[in-house]
Amino acid sequence: MIQEEIEISTRTLLRWRCIESRTESKRLLYGRFAISPFRKGQANTVGIAMRRALLDEIEGASITSATIRGVKHEYSAINGIRESIHDILINLKEIILRSDSPEPQKAYISVSGPSEVTARDIRGSSLIHVIDSTQYVATITGKISLDIELDIEKDRGYRMENSQKSQEGFFPIDAVFMPIRNANYSVHSFGSREKTKEILLLEIWTDGSLTPEKALYEASRNLIDLSIPSMNPGGEDKNSETKDKPESDLSHSTIQFVSMDMEQMTKDVALKHIFIDQLELPARAYNCLKRVNVHTVADLLDYGENDLMKIKNFGKESIKQVSEALKKRFFVNLPKNKNYLD
Repeated sequence: MIQEEIEISTRTLLRWRCIESRTESKRLLYGRFAISPFRKGQANTVGIAMRRALLDEIEGASITSATIRGVKHEYSAINGIRESIHDILINLKEIILRSDSPEPQKAYISVSGPSEVTARDIRGSSLIHVIDSTQYVATITGKISLDIELDIEKDRGYRMENSQKSQEGFFPIDAVFMPIRNANYSVHSFGSREKTKEILLLEIWTDGSLTPEKALYEASRNLIDLSIPSMNPGGEDKNSETKDKPESDLSHSTIQFVSMDMEQMTKDVALKHIFIDQLELPARAYNCLKRVNVHTVADLLDYGENDLMKIKNFGKESIKQVSEALKKRFFVNLPKNKNYLD
């Protein structure tokens, strides 16, 4: 299980844990994260900021213009190519890329027909990576060549190009620099009434150009960068002040680690929000568990191996399948015996 530590104050250390991760397609990755412990009210504040940072502050790469040889205007039709130039530009807009360079890059498509043209035909710098090579561009039906020069940039948000900038063969493309498809969060409380703590559950969907874990890291770093000016009022150089300070003078930065009990409580809360559907069990084992009202992973962990044997039609093979699924997906061991059914 992935686990990192993020310092957010002088008195506590947040722990974040990836509790679910899956690849729905090349163009859609999903991750769910638990971050805790927060004092009451803090989780909602962080959740709002993280969601905004994920949706608005993370850079993505996109094709911003295309130069097509032998074409005069966007609504041209080329003999031997099934699509119009307008359709080809729309298909180019759908291509998902990752750029490892902050600088604009060039890429090229040069295909001779008859042939189907897809994103795998893009050639260029090793700094540009095509996420889904099957993305369709056009079909060449005749013995002609389709030659396209692409401009690829890295930015944030959405950029609408002015169609009046189009010249003979050169076409600006509306660019989408948003690798985050969606982000949601929810807040849950745990602990005693006197010492209530909160856990933040964060869900992230990306377009495949970066992982949800990387997106979480980038969003956190951007929030920190935005906060730095307010930590240094007046533009004073704090480094010179703290460089020669004895370590005892910096005691306010001492980190208080989260106890193992707190970490276990966080884990328990997170597992209550993961349904057994995510285990992808065979129908027989799944139906047996549903019949005894086991709906979440937390419900399942209330049973030990011996207890599961007492469920009708739930045999050793089903127990093996459940145990392997828990270890593979959530790094959780099925207990031997909880005496739940006694």
